[in-house]
Amino acid sequence: MKELKQITVIGMGLLGGSITLGVLRNFSGTKAIGYSHRAKTRQKGRVLSVASEITDDIRDSVYKSDLVILATPIYTFEQILIDISDALSKGCIVTDVGSTKLFPHQWARKQLPKHIHYIGSHPIAGSEQRGVEYARDDLFDLATCIVTTTPTTNRRAADIVKRFWIKLGCAVKELTPADHDRIYSDISHVPHVLAAALINANNSKTLEFAGKGFIDTTRIASGPANIWTDVFAANSKNTIKGINKVIAELTKFKTAIKAGDRKKVEQLLKKARDKRTAMIKQKIRKRELLS
Repeated sequence: MKELKQITVIGMGLLGGSITLGVLRNFSGTKAIGYSHRAKTRQKGRVLSVASEITDDIRDSVYKSDLVILATPIYTFEQILIDISDALSKGCIVTDVGSTKLFPHQWARKQLPKHIHYIGSHPIAGSEQRGVEYARDDLFDLATCIVTTTPTTNRRAADIVKRFWIKLGCAVKELTPADHDRIYSDISHVPHVLAAALINANNSKTLEFAGKGFIDTTRIASGPANIWTDVFAANSKNTIKGINKVIAELTKFKTAIKAGDRKKVEQLLKKARDKRTAMIKQKIRKRELLS
């Protein structure tokens, strides 16, 4: 991609470090600049050579960059946009890796000058681990990345962002910010709430007996609390709606089990099994999962 001679990633955790490593692996001749406000993170990143350069000056980090990617907690975005707005080159594209999209679009519209193009991004990749030491250059291989646009989005900039994520190994889908936040509240944000609730519903003595199924089901509860607190706050209405839908389904199970209605319980379980089987088949067909 000749348009991208320099890419800056603000925030050098797991995702940020994996992006700069992916750029070094996949973009010949492109400079990958990293920024972190933490001295310890900068030191680790330099030792691990996760970027061409890692700086402690946020404005200097974006100087002459063609693409700037925010990889920090969501509620830091607006201040970062304020801090870098007049340091960005004309035509620069700004994107992010946040799990919600309505607020970032609003902040970008408010804080960025008109000659800077904002496109939302949400790569569905990562793990419960955090920190630049866990960064991998293949983190985005076979991942899905959602790119979010509005009617006023610059289409050339959107195309560049799409091709960037494809180059890193992603399958790209485009959504509006509102559709993104509605969908991902149900399939990402609410599941995190449920995983945390399952852990909190048990005491430490009980958890000693947990098997692989319980561990797999609650894996995402190990995610960073500050990141997920931001996500729930930024997408609160959709998350509450999603929680209410799950409560309704739990109530169906509760009512049937209490009544000893084996047929109803079996129907509910079969419905879930069939829907999940169809989902897995579709993912394999679209090569989003390996068979």
